[in-house]
Amino acid sequence: MPCKFSRLALLTGASLGATLAAAPASADDLRSALLSAYKTNPALNAARDNQMAVDETVPLARADGLPALNATAQETEYVKKSPLNFTSPDRALAISTTLNVPIYSGGAVRNAIHAAETRVTAGRADLRGSESGVFAQVVAAYMDVMLGEATVRLSQTNVQKLSVTLQATSDRFQIGDLTRTDVAQAQSRLSLAQSNLQSAEANLIASRERYLQLVGTPPEMLQSPPPLPGLPASAEEAVSTALELNPDLLAARQRAKAAGYDVSSARASRLPKLNLFADGAYVDYMGSLTSSTTLPGGIPQSATTADFGLRATIPIFQGGRPTALIKQAQARQGAALENEIGAERAVIAQTRSGYSSWRAANAIITSTQSAVDAATLSLEGVRAENSVGNRTILDILNAEQELVNAQVQLATARRNAYVAGFSLLAAMGKAEARDLGLESGVLYDPEIHYHSAKSSLWDWGSDPTPAAKATSNLGSKPQDGVIGKP
Repeated sequence: MPCKFSRLALLTGASLGATLAAAPASADDLRSALLSAYKTNPALNAARDNQMAVDETVPLARADGLPALNATAQETEYVKKSPLNFTSPDRALAISTTLNVPIYSGGAVRNAIHAAETRVTAGRADLRGSESGVFAQVVAAYMDVMLGEATVRLSQTNVQKLSVTLQATSDRFQIGDLTRTDVAQAQSRLSLAQSNLQSAEANLIASRERYLQLVGTPPEMLQSPPPLPGLPASAEEAVSTALELNPDLLAARQRAKAAGYDVSSARASRLPKLNLFADGAYVDYMGSLTSSTTLPGGIPQSATTADFGLRATIPIFQGGRPTALIKQAQARQGAALENEIGAERAVIAQTRSGYSSWRAANAIITSTQSAVDAATLSLEGVRAENSVGNRTILDILNAEQELVNAQVQLATARRNAYVAGFSLLAAMGKAEARDLGLESGVLYDPEIHYHSAKSSLWDWGSDPTPAAKATSNLGSKPQDGVIGKP
């Protein structure tokens, strides 16, 4: 039977799509923060550009199996002629063309293409991992800002209450109702509360700067985040999903597969190769060809030649190069297989620990909420007892501090629970834009560039001059620890 945390996740997770769709497109909700990071985060944009570079490895590998046509033009000036040459031109213009058509390469090209295509698939998984990783950082930064604001707000309230308590204690000391010790205790607590407020404001500034770094815009009156979707009912379910969807594991599997193609491609280095060739040449001596022998009709000043045929290249001895290439590819395949097992172990450990952290964080919320309720009742009781002389000022100060501590711990537990839940989804491979209900119109599709690159046979194509898509924060204002009204 699912635990109470799992039942809660199933109930709240089902409504995320509607919640995100209904959220206003402003800069103060989690959805818009994720969208902003999705479009402007430099790490994510760099990952997309790197994937475009990986896409180009497919046409590079394919080019080795396609026909190649070359032309050569050469103009020669003969400044010193040999006396033994009976035909001595002053200059010559030679133009030649060569067509080479690979027919058989031992499977090297075919396997190289398969390896490149497999690495493109691995790169797409890496891109998914980069996306969920950036989103996890944004969620953590978002919740850190919310926690920082809550902590500052609680610290401000505590300072205000202790200021009132100090004033009241001083007034009662003036009339002889309390001692100087009571005043000193109230003053000490107020000073500590003021230092805690300064520390909370510094932490809030750091959280806001981190948010600005990731999202590209400063946080503005952040709203409570929506429920997380698809949280598992058990650790086994989480691991099963992660083994199927985790992008890091999928990338490792594809790289191990590509390494196998590399071995096959390396084996082709010791197999015969067959090419079809055709050559054509034209030479023009530009009227400068003379001869000591007079020929009827004069000496031809130009000539055209052409030939074609099949060329078979059979490797006999290459100094051990094929063996080294094969062994090198096999060693890299072994490393890729080990990395696949390592990635699998890491995913299992990360998912299990993530599930445990998420459950523990939810349990801490429940117990900490009970502590806050109890501390609230305790403070009310201590104040009532103090009014009849059964409690001291120190008892009130202790009860107030216990309540503040419990409230801060509750805010921290809520932050930790949400971040742990999102990290668990990331480990399961379910924390990408398509999983979070972001608009399909802005989603990046890596297949568009891949198909464009794969279908291109034109030698003169290029992309526009690269320009950064990420936004700069040079013009942003330094963040502060000031909070608005909740």
